Amino acid sequence: MRPLRIVVLAAALTTMSATVAQGAAPPADAAASAAAAPSATAATTICNSYCDARDPALSTQDRQPVSATVNSRSIVLHFDDNDAMAWASIGNGGAGDEVWLDRSMDGGRTWSAGSKLGDTKVPSGSGGWRTLMYNVDDWNNEGVGAVRACGEASGSTAIACTSWARTTWNAWSRGTAAATALMMSYDRGTKLFGGNGWWTSANALTAIIDDARISGMPSYKYAISETYNANINAQDGNFTNSYLDDTGWWGLAWVDAYDATGDSRYLATARADADHMADNWNTVCGGGVRWNTGGEYKNAITNELYLYLDAALHNRISGDTTYLGRANTEWSWFQNSGMINGDHMINDGLSDACVNNGQTTWTYNQGVVLGGLTELYKATGNSGLLDTARTLANASTVKLQTAGVLREPGEGDSCTGDGPSFKGAYVRGLGKLNTQLSDHPYAADLTAWANSAYAHDRNSLDQYGPHWAGGTGSSDYGCQQSVLDLLNAAG
Repeated sequence: MRPLRIVVLAAALTTMSATVAQGAAPPADAAASAAAAPSATAATTICNSYCDARDPALSTQDRQPVSATVNSRSIVLHFDDNDAMAWASIGNGGAGDEVWLDRSMDGGRTWSAGSKLGDTKVPSGSGGWRTLMYNVDDWNNEGVGAVRACGEASGSTAIACTSWARTTWNAWSRGTAAATALMMSYDRGTKLFGGNGWWTSANALTAIIDDARISGMPSYKYAISETYNANINAQDGNFTNSYLDDTGWWGLAWVDAYDATGDSRYLATARADADHMADNWNTVCGGGVRWNTGGEYKNAITNELYLYLDAALHNRISGDTTYLGRANTEWSWFQNSGMINGDHMINDGLSDACVNNGQTTWTYNQGVVLGGLTELYKATGNSGLLDTARTLANASTVKLQTAGVLREPGEGDSCTGDGPSFKGAYVRGLGKLNTQLSDHPYAADLTAWANSAYAHDRNSLDQYGPHWAGGTGSSDYGCQQSVLDLLNAAG
């Protein structure tokens, strides 16, 4: 976790815990200075259904999800969910006490420097006061917002803020709330998650698309075309680069985009991605797609993605034989490659001697193959593929659980980098297999993991950390994508 500073901020962005109840004391490690985060640009007036600075007396609702205290003063965040606006109040104090709102468009990482929305002081003769109402989101500029209430007692330099929270607008269920929190990491400049995430952005976009299909919420489907248009010519073009697994992730994302929109350009790009991968199939170790164009390493994830993408393309292209042939050839090679060990778990790849290298059985290596075999079954009707997938899933759902909850091998407290996206890819593949099997044998596992994450690994902004069983850790879009995949798979 990043270093935290002084004591009176009720909850920091990066602290993972259950939602902070109104009036509850914050966990000890949640303390930070209200000035600790970097600043965004100065606040501007936002108009949605109403413009900023609306009188709270006009609100039709007063939901109070989080609070904080400073010098015996109570600081409360209020929401009018019907109009997606918020205001702050301070109570149990006296004249001169100050209260305001902070508003962030990136999940609380930054907020408007010195803006102190609605900044006001308790008038003489009163024990409390409140700000005017302000919009949480900026609908005209795709701003997905969060707010917190802050206050300062008269004559004191101590400032307290509630944890960040938002209205239930685009957040009425576990899945839509997690999707909205994930979209707080969508960079409106680069049109990638986290600003410059590459293959991880493909996974995050896939999770958003899947949530839209499951929940019926179309609000963030704009990210499909915006990501595509802004990045189609990035790297080596058509979402290809020298890493063939990166290419595979993007190819599957564009298959998902095609399913969601019917736009043929996404299918064409997915085909270009699959063809790029096919160009890197060679005879080293008897076949398989190499991990990158500068080496000959044959690893599991690249070839699982190739299987999945080719089978998916066949199922969407009338009269295809090419992609089906590639998928069948890939599976024939992969199941005999040695990467599947005696415990029915899949190690990272092959050694220079073309034998199982015994490296880590990452969760995503166990999951992507399940999605690939499910697609290949749809293409061929070969029930033996589902039998094999079930055998693999039976092994991984047992061996990857700790105390009844999925855990990544070597799982750390960080949500940055590649690893936090792995569990999402695993549960996405497991969910596709579970849906295909008539007895839905993994539904109980998926539901239990989702319930645990919701209860133990979530803050008041519906941001999740790395440990679905609970524990310390940070939050970022990799962990958020993974939990959204989980909520999508659990249904």
